[in-house]
Amino acid sequence: MNLKSEATKTAGLILLGLALGVAGTYFWLRSPAHEHAQAAAKPKTLYTCGMHPRVIQNKPGNCPICGMKLTPMRKQAGAKTASAGVTPGERKIKFYKSTMIPGEVSPTARKDSMGMDMVPVYEDEAAAAESATIAIDPVTTQNMGIRTTVVTNGPLRRVIRTVGVIDYDETALADVSTKFKGWIEKLYVDAIGKEVHRGEPLFEIYSPDVYSAQTEYLLALGESKAPAGISAENLRTTARLKLKYWDIPDEQIAALEKTRQPRKALRVNAPSNGFVVEKMAVQGQMVEAGMRLYRLADLGLVWVHAQVYEQDLAVVQLGQEAVVSVSYLPDRKFRGRVTYIYPTVDEKTRTAKVRMEFHNPGYFLKPGMFASVELRSEVRPSVVLVPDSAVLRSGEKNTVFVTVDGGRFEPRTVALGLRAENDQYQVLSGLKEGERIVTSGQFMLDSESQLREAIQKMLHPTSPQPMVQHAGTVMPPMGAAATAAAPKPMDKVVYVCPMPEHVSIQYDHSGDCPICGMALVPVSAAALAKLQPGGIVQYYTCPMPEHSGVHLDKPGKCPKCAMTLIPVMEAPKLPTNAAPSPAMPAPALYTCPMASHADVVSDRPGQCPKCEMTLVPTGSVPHGKTAEENWRKQHAADHQH
Repeated sequence: MNLKSEATKTAGLILLGLALGVAGTYFWLRSPAHEHAQAAAKPKTLYTCGMHPRVIQNKPGNCPICGMKLTPMRKQAGAKTASAGVTPGERKIKFYKSTMIPGEVSPTARKDSMGMDMVPVYEDEAAAAESATIAIDPVTTQNMGIRTTVVTNGPLRRVIRTVGVIDYDETALADVSTKFKGWIEKLYVDAIGKEVHRGEPLFEIYSPDVYSAQTEYLLALGESKAPAGISAENLRTTARLKLKYWDIPDEQIAALEKTRQPRKALRVNAPSNGFVVEKMAVQGQMVEAGMRLYRLADLGLVWVHAQVYEQDLAVVQLGQEAVVSVSYLPDRKFRGRVTYIYPTVDEKTRTAKVRMEFHNPGYFLKPGMFASVELRSEVRPSVVLVPDSAVLRSGEKNTVFVTVDGGRFEPRTVALGLRAENDQYQVLSGLKEGERIVTSGQFMLDSESQLREAIQKMLHPTSPQPMVQHAGTVMPPMGAAATAAAPKPMDKVVYVCPMPEHVSIQYDHSGDCPICGMALVPVSAAALAKLQPGGIVQYYTCPMPEHSGVHLDKPGKCPKCAMTLIPVMEAPKLPTNAAPSPAMPAPALYTCPMASHADVVSDRPGQCPKCEMTLVPTGSVPHGKTAEENWRKQHAADHQH
């Protein structure tokens, strides 16, 4: 009986304990402390307005500005902080990225295609770069008015439209004056604008000095004897030379010898063909020696001076075709060539003067007229182009938003080149053909990305955040540990042409030399200081393509069309294709990219001892054959010793 009552008592105590536990759990779940802990463990959801991203609330509702329904700010898929769960000692390398060419990555290589070192990109940094993208639902995207387009690849064409002024060909102007004092007795050309031809009479002038010179010449012709020491022939030659020095024509001297009578008035003829553009001579006027009486201008070839802004000078070249039109002849256009680019820029208008030459049959182009000028050129045959509306300019950098899978947008820094037609720009780095970019509404995406960064700093003030420098290049967090793990930064480099005559020009991007077409090579500041610039003009030629066979040693006029010659720089000298010696096969050799340092050859990579440039394979440079031949000569001499 006692055992039964004892068991019943124990069971009752167990049931009482279970009841108390259930009651305690119920009251704990209903307590404020549990609700606070549950709220702290649950991630906060923030709400914002699609039209006014600066409006952020911790609960749903309507925008206090426009009344639109607030939308939740979704967390990025796969977004992690740079240091979440990863210690500096456990950072794993995901791939290697070139420090010279943005966007070029490799999973294993330590050198890029140009032989430059590649820096590692860690998995946490790649995740940080992924978290820099912005995710917006399609409804909000449509409300924000976002429009996209595809990055294209095409020719870089430029059309410069400006105003020009027609002017005389300065090299075809001629002044008429006398080398003696006299009086004008008769005018043959008495008005400005008359057309004259070479040898036609302009006026007649009486000069006592010329009359005396004619008399002396006639006396010399009749003298059979001369003073001692002077022959009669020398006396006649001296008297005739005096008339020649006063610009008396040969036909008038011949008439004087025939008639043996001096003429009172001397006739002055036109020295060249042209129109009279200035006239100071009046009948009966006394003139002094050297006074300008007429100015003649040949209008068969005219100049057009145009003003081009300094930012457009890169697409203006000597020999480039130019087209002009004048308002009074709207049905025709005139074609000419650029023959000179003046070396100065106007300080007030920030423009440079460009001279063009045009043949003028029919004299339709009249000096003093205004003309509409078009300069068309194709700078590059194929480049990456983006619309001007797709670029956000902050003063320090240019940003383009690229669409990513899943409705995300990635801000990317781009380097822009020349402006092309149809409001497009050349992209030097940061984008590639086929990517889709935002062309409208990107300023809202920019505000969204800045607000997202500010919110992350407020929610996680102690969590180190990565700083995205540009697409694909992630700067690690600041701090001692991150500094130890970060790769060592490389010195800033520039690109130059390997031709010694062209090293005076340095570029901030890779590509081909615009003068000789050779591939640009990267050099450091220390190596650049050792390179001495220089240049050689090979010859001067006519800008007209049909007269390209004209090669002259000095500047001047084309002997076929009278246009101004333009200089041609010396082309790079190609090395002789020497056949490799069968007795000594050359291994994999490396040489300096500079053609003048072709004597520097090695069978292993390294640096040039002369300019400190990185040695490249001999097969990648035009002077590689010369370098290999130098290596054979050096080792042949060593073998003999």
